[in-house]
Amino acid sequence: MSGRNLAEIKRVVVKVGSSSITGAGGEPDSGRLEALVGQVASLKRDGREVLLVSSGAISAGMGRLGICTRPSTMPEKQACAAVGQGIIMHTYEKLFSGHGMIAGQVLLTRGDLADRSRFLNARNTLNTLLHLNVVPVINENDTVAVEEINFGENDFLSALVAGLVDADLLCLLTDIDGLYTADPRVVPEARLIPTVTSITPELELLAGGPGTSRGSGGMASKLAAARVAMQCGTAVVVAHSRERDVLPRLLAGEELGTYFCPFDTRLEHRKRWIAHGAPVAGRVDVDKGAALALVRGGKSLLPSGVLGVEGCFEAGNTVGIFAADGREVARGIVNFSSGELSLIRGRQTGEIEGLLGHKDYDEVVHRNNMVLMT
Repeated sequence: MSGRNLAEIKRVVVKVGSSSITGAGGEPDSGRLEALVGQVASLKRDGREVLLVSSGAISAGMGRLGICTRPSTMPEKQACAAVGQGIIMHTYEKLFSGHGMIAGQVLLTRGDLADRSRFLNARNTLNTLLHLNVVPVINENDTVAVEEINFGENDFLSALVAGLVDADLLCLLTDIDGLYTADPRVVPEARLIPTVTSITPELELLAGGPGTSRGSGGMASKLAAARVAMQCGTAVVVAHSRERDVLPRLLAGEELGTYFCPFDTRLEHRKRWIAHGAPVAGRVDVDKGAALALVRGGKSLLPSGVLGVEGCFEAGNTVGIFAADGREVARGIVNFSSGELSLIRGRQTGEIEGLLGHKDYDEVVHRNNMVLMT
């Protein structure tokens, strides 16, 4: 999909942050939620499928518990999430019911997407909910998540969900109009960037930190999410959640926010999992020639190109492959353990059996089990 042509969009993931749906005290803002649900209902009446990734559980729990400052410890965050998740979901159920629609709660953790079988199960569940005309309301399972609770207020999760269900569009609704040339709250002359075709280091420098004390997602996490979605072939729009009828207007073709162009070729599902679902167990550093062979030649990684090995991993784990300048050029499933790879790094394939006493593979990472990250 080239250019901002959203008329043919059929499946949309909408992500909304805490600051967009809760009031100053942390309680769900009925007016904002009613407007959001009305827009989602409008898209569904137009024949589109919509998945809603909603933050707000921790914030709602803070409001109900009378906590004014975002908790700093994990148990406090999880306690707030336990109280707030029911509040948020009850509100969504009531509002969607008013439009004659059914909402279904889906709570995910990073582990659900890291394990291949659970990854596929989550995909099947979401697709079945859509088939049954249910609006999936998705949130990180903050009451049991550990590292996941810090993943940019569901931005990364929403990108994984978009890839999981082959979404055509990911809408990241936030408290700013889009990506600017500078922080518009500090630099009044900052200009909105209407279209992004690739996420460069220069663009990443424009991204700031978290925007509010109740939320955890800033523009940096939006860019990271956009990168994942674009690679999966999903278009992305970052727009202001309080823009009137922002979702129907976007889908009608109005140029609001910042549009991120998807890659022309979608990654197959298995490679999406390798790139963004599977946990990275270690690091393999390669020389310039090997990096070029991977990126430009579409080759497999051989032991002769390996300079160094970091981490403790087994054959079958996923590793990051890094060039000499520190860039992660690829990610893939490794055929050797870290100990074995340390013994054969820099050597020719004909030497593997003599060094290890066996040789099951010539390749450290085969190209069929590898995803380019550049």
